[in-house]
Amino acid sequence: MGRVQKIASNFYCIDTHDLNRDERTSAYVLIDEKVALIETSASPSVPYIIEGLKELNISLEEIDYLIVTHIHLDHAGGAGLFLQSCPNAKFVVHPRGASHMIDPSRLIASAKSIYGQTFDELFDPIVPIAAERVIEIGHEEVLSLGEHQLTFYHTEGHAKHHVSIHYSATNGMFVGDTTGVRYPEMEGEAVDLIIPSTSPNQYNPETMEKSIQFYESMNVTELYFGHYGAYKNPKEAFRQVRYWTPLFLAEGEKALAASDNFEEQTNLLDERLKAILHQYLQEQGIADNHPVYQTIPFDTVVSAMGILDYLMKVKKGKV
Repeated sequence: MGRVQKIASNFYCIDTHDLNRDERTSAYVLIDEKVALIETSASPSVPYIIEGLKELNISLEEIDYLIVTHIHLDHAGGAGLFLQSCPNAKFVVHPRGASHMIDPSRLIASAKSIYGQTFDELFDPIVPIAAERVIEIGHEEVLSLGEHQLTFYHTEGHAKHHVSIHYSATNGMFVGDTTGVRYPEMEGEAVDLIIPSTSPNQYNPETMEKSIQFYESMNVTELYFGHYGAYKNPKEAFRQVRYWTPLFLAEGEKALAASDNFEEQTNLLDERLKAILHQYLQEQGIADNHPVYQTIPFDTVVSAMGILDYLMKVKKGKV
């Protein structure tokens, strides 16, 4: 199968090619008495999902649930467009995110403030979802697929509208962005690279740490990343988020002190984050021409905005 990877029995990952890049964003297909799709990425990714489902011989009419871990557009932006082709599917989302998917005007405005002129290319169209198709999923609520179940947990840190989902068949957790961004380009190397995902405007390192501690208490054996794929070493993912977080925050404090202009601060911090990641990889023997260096800048600029937003809220006593 070209764009579909088998994770376990009746459990697959579809490469949704966000930013037109291989292995950038994941959609997951769970096949049971009910069929569930987890994550859509942005609207330009929907054709890849449909092709992946064709490879699995699953019709769009067979989709019972479309589930998103959170409503950031690189995870849920394509949900409304996808649902137009799935007449029997219900949309499952955190209660905080439901209204924004029914009326995405504020979601669109927020994304445009971050992505500017590139918004249309990256995310258009954002299609509203009919309220009667929406299921607001509660903390510790269970959704049965048949033989196996999904248990939902409200896990803040990356966003307040974030859920993590435990899959009973594998003892794995769909973590969205709570355990950061994983770079599959590093597969086959002696080291992995997983950095915290600190995008604006609800990033909070303290609640992110609490969510990671929750995963540890669950003793999950696999993590299913939004960026990207299944990962069988949860302890290393947790370690790396904890390693990078204080370093990123320290660089954020330096950027705040260096300028009063947010754009300048963002540029300064983006450059510093890329520099410390580059230094780390160089020390691990990763050559300058390694493809991971092409992907990192997509994350550091948005993460820089989130770190600065968080630190400014701390200074104003709003955290």
